[in-house]
Amino acid sequence: MKILVTGFDPFGGDKINPAIEAVKRLPAEINGAEIIKLEIPTVFNKSAEVVKKAIEKEKPDYVLNVGQAGGRFGLTPERVAININDGRIPDNEGYQPLGEPIHEDGETAYFTQLPIKAEAKAIRDAGLPASVSNTAGTYVCNHIMYQVQYMRDKEFPNIKAGFIHIPFLPEQVVNRPNTPSMALGDIVKGLTAALSAIVERDGKGDIKAVEGANH
Repeated sequence: MKILVTGFDPFGGDKINPAIEAVKRLPAEINGAEIIKLEIPTVFNKSAEVVKKAIEKEKPDYVLNVGQAGGRFGLTPERVAININDGRIPDNEGYQPLGEPIHEDGETAYFTQLPIKAEAKAIRDAGLPASVSNTAGTYVCNHIMYQVQYMRDKEFPNIKAGFIHIPFLPEQVVNRPNTPSMALGDIVKGLTAALSAIVERDGKGDIKAVEGANH
């Protein structure tokens, strides 16, 4: 089994992005699955081009995109990606779409194929906070999750894909009072647990567990 794991470069004025820093520190193999690590730009469309080339080259069984969600205190596997680009800030090349569809011929939304409830449980079992998220936002994180699902729909039907958000690093919240953060080592530990769950649930589907949200 082969899993492609991607992490974004820094954006929004930060000099570091925990996504790529954590991805770079993942083991080369988890529960027998080969982990392919890829840095992608925080840029609409270009990020998808980079991932598509990696899928064509590596032919992974799974794709897990990782992104920073400043303000969240735990790791949050994402349930769904929506067909909208609506940038709160410009991307790293200055592009700021405002309420535009990602693909005119794409579905309104795509749900992940990953065992998100099993991922969340595995992360909590490792001693770290985690929950299923029902919104990946409208920035480049949602964009890449949607784009990979669109690729799956149109070109790569055999892959299973999803997204997980992670918190800020402590050094990112020095000037952000009352904002949660997580040590890099713990983020790596949490992602490793999530990837272990993906491997363990291969061919079995997700677990039955309470992960619903009222809002």
